[in-house]
Amino acid sequence: MNEMDVRLKEVCVDACLVVKLVINEPDSALADALFAWWQEQGVQLIAPVFCPVEIDSVIRRRTVITTPEDRLTPEQAEIAFEAVQAIPLKTISVPGQRRRGWELAKELKLPVVYDSHYLALAELRNCDFWTSDARLYNNVKGRLPYVHLLSEFASELMR
Repeated sequence: MNEMDVRLKEVCVDACLVVKLVINEPDSALADALFAWWQEQGVQLIAPVFCPVEIDSVIRRRTVITTPEDRLTPEQAEIAFEAVQAIPLKTISVPGQRRRGWELAKELKLPVVYDSHYLALAELRNCDFWTSDARLYNNVKGRLPYVHLLSEFASELMR
């Protein structure tokens, strides 16, 4: 894993990546491996203060408005909700984050600012940002070098 950048002991993660730890989705095993590796390296996971609400909303949505094959039972949702609270995720807000998130949303032509707040936090904390959202990644690829897609970790594992 010497290719993985651990120069910084902080990594910003988004809700869609964290959700993979508590709900069985494609690449959940890869997310588990990445989070385990970060834990071994002593990396602190950070996210904007709204991230837990975003995670809870995804879990709740999966109980009521998804297709039957993707739907969580109320019991599964409760287990996921309890499990996500045990993940060592530090939620923070830093000076200038709201302004930078707004500017990034405009620069990247994002219709909402949720994603840009993750990007702003990572940028202002000078750390990497990891996501499993291919749409977001493809939108910023080549423009924001601190943004990484979960599948990059799979490539590192194969080296």
